[in-house]
Amino acid sequence: MPAQRLKYVLALQGVAIALFALAMQSFGWAQSQLPELPKTWEAQAISSIEVPLANPKYSPTHISADYYYAIPARRVFKSYPVYAPGKEPSDYMEWLKNQEPKLAFDAAQLKSESDWVTAGELVFDAPIAYDFIAGVSQVRSDAWYKKTGTPVSREGIMPFARYVIRNKGQVEVGTLSCAMCHTRVLPDGTIVKGAQGNFPFDRAVAFSIRAGLAGSLKQVQETARAAFDTPWLSPNPNARLAQMSVEDIAAAHEAIPPGVIARNRASLLYPVQVPDLIGVRDRLYLDRTGINLHRNIGDMMRYAALNQGGDDLASFGGWRPLDGQYPEPAELTRYSDEQLYALTLYLYSLKPPHNPNRLDELAMRGKKVFMQKGCESCHSPPLYTNNKLVPATGFKIPPTHLEEFDVNPVLIGTDPGLTLFTRRGTGYYKVPSLLGLWYRGPFEHSGSELTLEDWFDPRRLQDDHVPTGFRGLDGKSRAIPGHRFGLDLSDEDRKALIAFLKTL
Repeated sequence: MPAQRLKYVLALQGVAIALFALAMQSFGWAQSQLPELPKTWEAQAISSIEVPLANPKYSPTHISADYYYAIPARRVFKSYPVYAPGKEPSDYMEWLKNQEPKLAFDAAQLKSESDWVTAGELVFDAPIAYDFIAGVSQVRSDAWYKKTGTPVSREGIMPFARYVIRNKGQVEVGTLSCAMCHTRVLPDGTIVKGAQGNFPFDRAVAFSIRAGLAGSLKQVQETARAAFDTPWLSPNPNARLAQMSVEDIAAAHEAIPPGVIARNRASLLYPVQVPDLIGVRDRLYLDRTGINLHRNIGDMMRYAALNQGGDDLASFGGWRPLDGQYPEPAELTRYSDEQLYALTLYLYSLKPPHNPNRLDELAMRGKKVFMQKGCESCHSPPLYTNNKLVPATGFKIPPTHLEEFDVNPVLIGTDPGLTLFTRRGTGYYKVPSLLGLWYRGPFEHSGSELTLEDWFDPRRLQDDHVPTGFRGLDGKSRAIPGHRFGLDLSDEDRKALIAFLKTL
């Protein structure tokens, strides 16, 4: 769908939300009346939500609506903060054990858009797994924080997981929430929800594997295979996972820095920079490879459903990650449409943190460099992205894509690994927004460089360069190719450009 039409749809979506809020205020709707929600797992929308994979024969076929809606909806329990060692209130654990289980999400009680946004934050924080990756003994252990490098807030809160009481007397660590990957602790201890997170997810996975919490070697290998394998590729770069030892797999996870994640459908070889969800309402493609279209509020709901378990159930040209079989729906859980609607309104409401960087004389000079070098052609104000897809080296654009999608057919030489050799591989990378660069990092689609200074260092193009972010499984030197724009600047202009970018 062309960009103008998509922008028009998103604009209408915003108008619809505003009209809903106005109607609630002006016409005195019955308190029990709910808004008309988009249907998450609508067959036509689900079948068309993704840009095809580079080899379209293996693009996913998702489960049916009947199967999806036979899955029980998740219960969102009241949850409680996790404190780092030495910061926990006195007798906190005993107090938690005395708490009754309480459900925190009830759509029937939501009377206004503000109520829905507040409830959406509960869904954002709500775990979908318990004592997975980390349990109570880990999050209360100095050794776990030291080994993983998990940051905490100025109050001593570890904001990436929550304590949950599902049964009185039993305290569990709730994990795999949206917040686990999309929460950032700034250097001053401020918590920013929705940002490119900095929880050391893969380091925590490595800790869990080495502690024996992830099961046997076979179970660890099967988990990696289900998450990352691409058996239709020849050669298949992910086939080596089946030959790796527990320690090799743990070390591969440990090599992935905070802000980057070997998420499902990506790879230990080609992890993904965690996206910043602040401003996501204005983005027409989601994920670094632009794999999900964002045409309306329903697509954002579908995106969340897919990424919180839905696409694990897909068939890729007949191959299924979960041992080739679908589990019984009753064995699974899913978000309800009401939970997803609330979550989406919350994501759309997110605002960036206060930016301490001022548009001073140096930054103004950098703005001139930005304009003179033509950066705005791809990173167009005010969104600082043109919301287009650019092809990776080695990918031939199908002629129909130029009509169906917003493609800028210009090669910029970026490493194609993520977008050609994973289950998220469309053959494209999306043009990222530059808004919020000052609080983000690492940079590049696999987070190879920690800072903007590293990214604009021309030495990254050399084979003996040692990446400051993700280095790869062997941890050795390698070039970070592509996006040569800005690498030919003088030191003074480079410093000025970076100063400007940090004001956005």
